[in-house]
Amino acid sequence: MRLRHLGLPVRDHERSLAFYTRWFGFDPATATTYPDGTVIVRDADRFDLALHPVTQTGPAPEFLHFGFAAPSAEAVRDLHGRLLADGVEVIEFDEEPDLVSFKCLDPDGWRVEVYWEP
Repeated sequence: MRLRHLGLPVRDHERSLAFYTRWFGFDPATATTYPDGTVIVRDADRFDLALHPVTQTGPAPEFLHFGFAAPSAEAVRDLHGRLLADGVEVIEFDEEPDLVSFKCLDPDGWRVEVYWEP
């Protein structure tokens, strides 16, 4: 059994779709909109991200986050720099011998981690 999708409540699915497409490799050509307004988009690994429309998102518990494994420490550093340059809010950065990671906020304030471990 494998985890294959994540459902996120979002205030603006187009804004969220653009964010996850630009930064995290989801393919907008795979986006399907369902009658309830949910948009499901897939990445190259066939992971589905379900963006469900809501009028507001509440504050998430501090530890709540989801993560993307990067292929190298340099890939983490590179994405971190590009996100910062584009004004995406980065809330944490960690660099240790066995871990390079950061957390940023998506347009609805969900914490997204990018990490590399050997």
